[in-house]
Amino acid sequence: MEYKEVINKIRPEVDKVIAFLDADLAKIRTGRANPSLVEDVVVDCFGQKFPLKQLAAISVPEAKQILIQPWDKSYIEGIVSALQKTGAGANPVVDRDTIRINLPPMTEEYRKDLSRLISEKQEQNRQTIRRWREQAWEEIQEQTKAGKIREDDKFRAKDDLQKLVDEYNKKIEDLGEKKKKEISE
Repeated sequence: MEYKEVINKIRPEVDKVIAFLDADLAKIRTGRANPSLVEDVVVDCFGQKFPLKQLAAISVPEAKQILIQPWDKSYIEGIVSALQKTGAGANPVVDRDTIRINLPPMTEEYRKDLSRLISEKQEQNRQTIRRWREQAWEEIQEQTKAGKIREDDKFRAKDDLQKLVDEYNKKIEDLGEKKKKEISE
């Protein structure tokens, strides 16, 4: 067995970590309106639960406004109720067949809280990547003991594994910094 096979096995998993972080950060409100802020809000409709994006068209007509156009008028009450429960600090306003959300300006304290939240999410994702590294390293050591990986390849594997971790930690850092910059604008 080649040690690179072990490393390549974890690559899709750490790719998922980055994709998850990216999606998670998209849900954090910045100074601008974004459909991702509300599209996954769970709406109780006719005794079933649906993400908002399955019940309505969501658009951003202005920088600080989200417009929700339900596919059916009967969804409006459930959507408004679900949006009020999110605690996002925005009050939905029903305007005939649509729902408008005007985002309030962000306070400096709220920006600091969001920045702290982003840092926590970054650290959680770094920890997940470290766990994948540990798992791969344990497998490499087991393969070395079993004679399937040579001793000198084991040390190359350790270096390659660290390069992989550094590469993905940089991606985590870049995603977080980009989001923090959006918040400060």
